[in-house]
Amino acid sequence: MTSFQIASELINFVPIHAGGGDLWPAWEDVQRIVSLRDHNTRVVLFGVMCLGLASGVVGTFMLLRKRSLMGDAVSHATFPGIGLAFLVMVAAGGTGKYVPGLLLGALVTGVIGMGTVLFIRGTSRLKEDAALGIVLSVFFGAGSAVFGVIQNMNGAAAGLNDFIYGRTASMVVVDAQLIAITAIVVVVVCALLYKEFRMLCFDQGYAAAQGWPVVFLDTVMMLMVVIVTVIGLQAVGLILVVAMLIVPAAAARFWTEQLLPMLVISATIGMVSGVVGAGVSGFVPDLPAGAVIVLTASICFLFSFVFGSARGLARRGLQHMRLGQTIARQNLLRTMYEWWETQQNATAAGDCALGIGWDLLLAARSWSPRRLRRSVRRSLSKGLVYEGSDHLYHFTEVGMSEARRIVRNHRLWEFYLITHAEIAPARVDRDADRIEHVLGHEMVDRLEELLAREYPQRVVPPSPHELDSFE
Repeated sequence: MTSFQIASELINFVPIHAGGGDLWPAWEDVQRIVSLRDHNTRVVLFGVMCLGLASGVVGTFMLLRKRSLMGDAVSHATFPGIGLAFLVMVAAGGTGKYVPGLLLGALVTGVIGMGTVLFIRGTSRLKEDAALGIVLSVFFGAGSAVFGVIQNMNGAAAGLNDFIYGRTASMVVVDAQLIAITAIVVVVVCALLYKEFRMLCFDQGYAAAQGWPVVFLDTVMMLMVVIVTVIGLQAVGLILVVAMLIVPAAAARFWTEQLLPMLVISATIGMVSGVVGAGVSGFVPDLPAGAVIVLTASICFLFSFVFGSARGLARRGLQHMRLGQTIARQNLLRTMYEWWETQQNATAAGDCALGIGWDLLLAARSWSPRRLRRSVRRSLSKGLVYEGSDHLYHFTEVGMSEARRIVRNHRLWEFYLITHAEIAPARVDRDADRIEHVLGHEMVDRLEELLAREYPQRVVPPSPHELDSFE
């Protein structure tokens, strides 16, 4: 008995239908699924976990290689291979539903589709997206034509549509073993060629200049995509298998900037998505496991998109908010310092006795009262300024030191723009204001070297708006 026939008999035994057609399964069915009491449940979960591992690893390299949609083109390219393999096996006297034979046909046309993309891209001026679109549409059209012929053979095509939409629930031991062996091979190859794949993803030109076999490495990487796509046909189908290659890797990208942790996170998300998706489909009757696996991966992506520690939306929003607060506080301190410079009685460098009133601060910049109030409140809480009994705002010693540093960086940048970028003094303030808040220590040191030659005795360079020092 073939694995396909075994799967057909087992499909009614799978705990996915344990609820007996009710909306929610019985508590005993839930316990049986969670405890992995059923043999077929263990087989399905093991198979989709291995698929998630392989998809996460290969998908990471494809994402960084900017070829995520290669999996989509390859998956559609396998469509005619399944139909042609079926016709060949029927012509040879078989039933045509021998699963390894069907997968072999899918592998052959998948490799041909991948080679066609590489050939079009390498021998024409068409870009890769156009080559992907051509291969995807042509091969899928050919597959539809072949399946049209098969459907006219007195229902002989029964069960082949499972390769389009996936047949996770009917996975048997042989299928799970095939997926596991393939996943191990893919992970081992990626581990052995880790350094080469990393260079290929980040700097292909440098790799070619160093004499590395770029074309061979690129072909091996694409072959890994074809293999994972073929083994994924049984679990999620050729339509949804591309999601297993893209979504876990895209989700992992929000958590790290390093390649190795990204590979681990992507593989973990792929495995968790497979296990959780297949498990959830077992709780709800008639819920397709392949679709639930992809939806689970999508939920992981949305969570990563919002809460990712490296590129998550929440982290970026928090960084943007903190940067805005820092800029507002530095602008306040710079405004107070520049006003302090204009006072004739402020003769001592550390004199913090002079204070500035609310109305002067509000008129100094295009602040709204609410925005200025927030900046003043934060500066008060950080001990940079204090409000005196005269209801004026004064520098603390720490605030004076910080304000002097801020003004110095601003004028260092103004000095550079005027003397080296030939920007007029009347326009330099706006350009300097855009960059002064993110000046690094290395840039400040280089600007100070320029300043030392012009003003060796000055702690803070003069303002180009009030003095003719730069002429």
